Amino acid sequence: MLCGGVVFGTGATPKLSDVLICNSNEHESVRRSGGQGDKEGAETAHQIRYRLASGRPAPRGLALSHPEELRGSTADRMVDVVEDETAFYSKAERYWQEVPPTVDGMLGGYGSISTIEINGSKKFLQRFLGDGKGKTGTSCALDCGAGIGRITKRLLLPLFRTVDMVDVTQQFLDKAKTYLGEEGKRVENYFCCGLQDFEPQRGRYDVIWIQWVIGHLTDDHLVAFLKRCKKGLRPDGLIVVKDNVAYEGVVLDEVDSSVCRELALVRELGHRAGLRVLREERQENLPEEIYQVYTLALR
Repeated sequence: MLCGGVVFGTGATPKLSDVLICNSNEHESVRRSGGQGDKEGAETAHQIRYRLASGRPAPRGLALSHPEELRGSTADRMVDVVEDETAFYSKAERYWQEVPPTVDGMLGGYGSISTIEINGSKKFLQRFLGDGKGKTGTSCALDCGAGIGRITKRLLLPLFRTVDMVDVTQQFLDKAKTYLGEEGKRVENYFCCGLQDFEPQRGRYDVIWIQWVIGHLTDDHLVAFLKRCKKGLRPDGLIVVKDNVAYEGVVLDEVDSSVCRELALVRELGHRAGLRVLREERQENLPEEIYQVYTLALR
């Protein structure tokens, strides 16, 4: 699951001449691209910091410019890039078990974007909350792919009376109980479960928030999960999906075992689940080198 991860990307079509050149010195790793007008740049400070601190390859959140060339593959549909469903899930679980239970870990070394990202989410969500016809209540929210509770703490607890959290990694949920502080008393349930198997309680939630985690579900499992989420909503409830969006097709990251889908496919999967898009919005003020991030309100 991508608990707040981000993906590097460019709008250009990747070239086979893009290669990763790693010096034996851990501090000197650069991406070099062939072709007229291409630029050569040093590995970012965020990538270096994460790699040196963890001793592991940077996660999808710190993938270099063209992850489909360097780390996996790209295709029009997910079925074309994920051959073994069981391995797809188990590899992701193993990956996240090794990620440190910190905000920086949840954001793939990009902890500095947390406030900007949370403020964008709060502005987006508050449009729908309130009293009156068609407005979404503020009784209970569900944080999916919750990690240590970054979104629960900064976004959901300030807006809702109670919150439930679900994540596949137990150590993240254990950490959440101290990370959330006193306000954590209003978290009623900590569910340790993969979303492909999780079933929200029927009619419990005003908002189900699903951020940086749909890439860890196959298309069919995502559709099925969204259908279950729909049943878990209160009247006028809302499902919010916020995630990285590929510029074209489906991009597989073999490091953390996830995919990044183009926006049209995300919409299509929501439609297959019987949901309509009420609003969609691109997250602003993120670093230029990362993939675009979109938030969709579904009902």
